[in-house]
Amino acid sequence: MSEQKLEYPEPGELVMATIKTVMDYGVYADLDEYKKRGFLHISEISSARIRNIRDFVRENQKMVLKVLRVNTEKGHIDLSLRRVTKRERTEKVKSWKKDRKGDALLYVIAERTGLTREEVYQKVGAILEEKYGLYDGFEMALKEGTSALVQLNIPEDLANAVFQVAEERIKVKTVKVWGILEMRCPRPNGVKCIQEAFKSAKKVHKTKDSTIDFSVIAAPKYRVVVSADNWKRAEEILSKISEGVIANIRNAGGFGEFKRGK
Repeated sequence: MSEQKLEYPEPGELVMATIKTVMDYGVYADLDEYKKRGFLHISEISSARIRNIRDFVRENQKMVLKVLRVNTEKGHIDLSLRRVTKRERTEKVKSWKKDRKGDALLYVIAERTGLTREEVYQKVGAILEEKYGLYDGFEMALKEGTSALVQLNIPEDLANAVFQVAEERIKVKTVKVWGILEMRCPRPNGVKCIQEAFKSAKKVHKTKDSTIDFSVIAAPKYRVVVSADNWKRAEEILSKISEGVIANIRNAGGFGEFKRGK
């Protein structure tokens, strides 16, 4: 499955590792994403002076390590802990946890379909992993539906299984951004023009991965709230929807102004 690779890691790559043997001069660690063992020399554990190596590492501890050198002929992999930044550690752990969640979802599909885990990985997992990342592929399936999976040449029965499992097991987190639209239209049917400006813009910019809500604060001010699965996407839709509303009201003979909420 995706959590174990047969090839060697590349120098500079971050790997999840399990500490296996701790000695005075260094540590042997199993690379969780590869069927390989590497060595972490004491000089690569910390920049500070080490009096007792076990103050820094212990058996069965999970750690993010950086690959320094790889000798495929001898099967040697040299690792470093001190060269891993806090940000790199956080991002790697996050990515690793997502991969494990993706593997767990593939296991559920295998149980339900009667296929082996290897068969499910080849027919589903490998495709999602290459295109999106395994767990992100399941999130995509939840948003886009089975048709998006079939377009990736995943068999329809498995596409249905992927969508069902994603729907049951994944709760997509959303973020909200908002702003204030100040709208005026001096025409006799000005209120209706404003309503149509909102309605038309929402129809154009509404997407499957977002929700758009308008509410009256006190005329001529209106609140627009956009919910999406990430900040960048939410900000993008908020910008487009506000520009669309203002363009619509100007076309109707009125004018508008947008201010981003804080």
